[in-house]
Amino acid sequence: MAAYQHPLAYTLGLEGVALLRAFAGGYDKDFCEARIAEIRRLLDDPALQPGGITTVQVSAVDGYEKWSATYDRAPNGLFGVEEPIVHGILDAIGSGIAVDAACGTGRYAAHLAGRGHRVIGVDSSAAMLAHARARVPEGDFRLGDLHEMPIPDDHADVLVCALALSHLPDVGPAFREFARVLRPGGHLVITDVHHELVALGSVPRIRTAEGEPGLLPVHRHRAGDYLGAALPLGLRLLRCDEPRMSGEATGEMPAEIETGPWDAWPWTLREIVPAAAGAAWDGVPSQIILHFQREAR
Repeated sequence: MAAYQHPLAYTLGLEGVALLRAFAGGYDKDFCEARIAEIRRLLDDPALQPGGITTVQVSAVDGYEKWSATYDRAPNGLFGVEEPIVHGILDAIGSGIAVDAACGTGRYAAHLAGRGHRVIGVDSSAAMLAHARARVPEGDFRLGDLHEMPIPDDHADVLVCALALSHLPDVGPAFREFARVLRPGGHLVITDVHHELVALGSVPRIRTAEGEPGLLPVHRHRAGDYLGAALPLGLRLLRCDEPRMSGEATGEMPAEIETGPWDAWPWTLREIVPAAAGAAWDGVPSQIILHFQREAR
């Protein structure tokens, strides 16, 4: 499905979320009046009147094929929050056979190999796998997707799947594969983009080969979706983290509004209404991190 993205719609949306935060008791009368004044200015500012952009839907496979060339160079703020938590979990698990599912360029495959595991990486993007092989020469990297991984039953001692499940409309089939591949007693570590972050406009964007703006599919899975898929399969939850972001509900709209290029949205759009953006983003979880263990038979 195509998405229509308009800078006025996004900035008004941030103002609306900020006002809801205030309505629930987070901010005072002066804050509310400032938001309403900004809304009036946003509606009248000619910089925000041009039409928005209609994006095309890009499949995750096609998107990551193109993204692979810059994936490790482009800054990703999620990594710095996620990795210390995941490394702490993984480093407490003894070495064995480890699967990096949807491994991408081998970010966790490299860490697992460094901890003494025999690593198998699986990804649906051949280009991503090429980068992973260069990064972890000792790893065994295989082309495949999360619905049918090319790995035998009861094979892995640990399986990691990072920032991938939000691309799937239903997490159930992937969890069934994870449970199939894990040995009894094996560990499963999942990270995913938090549904609240997605709702604030954090959606992977990429230019198509023709230069058209495109969005990768992203679905807003809740904690109940992951648990509902995992628990009936004998995957016992050991840990759940939802690291939260912080934001300052301060700052003034710039004297001259500039939206910046589409490729930099929504980040440049947040700068137009800094106080509203800070209030809207403050306390919102960036990811959900789950640690399961498969029950022994």
